Amino acid sequence: MKSLSPVTKWLALSIVFIQAFHSIEEYLGELWENLPPARFLCSLISDDLEKGFLIINIGLFIFGILGWLLVVRTSHFLAKPFISFWIFIEIANGFMHPIWVIIQDSYRPGVITAPFLLLNAIFLLKFYRKDISS
Repeated sequence: MKSLSPVTKWLALSIVFIQAFHSIEEYLGELWENLPPARFLCSLISDDLEKGFLIINIGLFIFGILGWLLVVRTSHFLAKPFISFWIFIEIANGFMHPIWVIIQDSYRPGVITAPFLLLNAIFLLKFYRKDISS
């Protein structure tokens, strides 16, 4: 793979950090208590749902940082699936949280930071597509 642009690299790093802030918002709002799919995922990791949530989200952050350092920063051939993974989950996050708020008609953990994830993912997609097409 040819080298990724500096903008793509920084957008890929920023999405990891925005996701970290998103995870903090979800933690403070006890997402594992409010959203059945989150409860299920956390229960796969630990009987203590809060602990499961922390393990999943700290793991996601470590995965993101290591992936950026080893894959994106170096334009490794695995950058395409790595960046695609982040774009996919953050576009889904960006849409699902506001939909959840509309359905519940009240604040739901993660809705404040979700638009930032969505915007970052859209910009990352735009610049990444330019990188791989040129």
